Amino acid sequence: MALSFRNVDADPSDPVESWPYEGLVTAVERGGLTDWRRIHRAVQADPWGPVARSLEDYFSYEQPYGVTPLLQRSIADARAAAEAAEKAAVADEVTALVAASGLSRKAFAERIGTSPSRLSTYASGKVSPAASLVVRMRRVAGVRGQDPGEGGCADARPAGQVGASRHSFGPRRGVRDNGMPVPAPRHTARTAEGPLT
Repeated sequence: MALSFRNVDADPSDPVESWPYEGLVTAVERGGLTDWRRIHRAVQADPWGPVARSLEDYFSYEQPYGVTPLLQRSIADARAAAEAAEKAAVADEVTALVAASGLSRKAFAERIGTSPSRLSTYASGKVSPAASLVVRMRRVAGVRGQDPGEGGCADARPAGQVGASRHSFGPRRGVRDNGMPVPAPRHTARTAEGPLT
């Protein structure tokens, strides 16, 4: 049976992101696998977006039943994948900044006020540096060829030029700064009728 909305200024064929809260709840409670898959895809595309937030509001006062536990898992999986992609993006930028600086890892770590072992955790993605430290890294990478104690710079570039295409740490589709493709996260939630993806 096809999903229909009542007293809602939207149509089920419209993008999920445009559905009002009441339409989304109707789709969760009375929809079918096709509708739930569409909701799942909207959450995967924007894990902290309006659809995910509306679902969380709904889950906060409804007892989990039917498809709701799977949609809760969909949100959790999407956010975990996004956070992993963000960590990888930061690690890629740290590696690129060290390389662009022309300094050894030890010298670069000293210039940003940390240890080489701590810098390694940033470059590997095990630990994400504070945003202020990334700004410092960009500044050091933008001042190439300057030895500590020198007053000038033989080869200066504007800070932040390295990795300038990534001003935020959010997940990014396409190609990383190192030229490697960024795979889109893919998670599958299952119902008795089949997977949501």
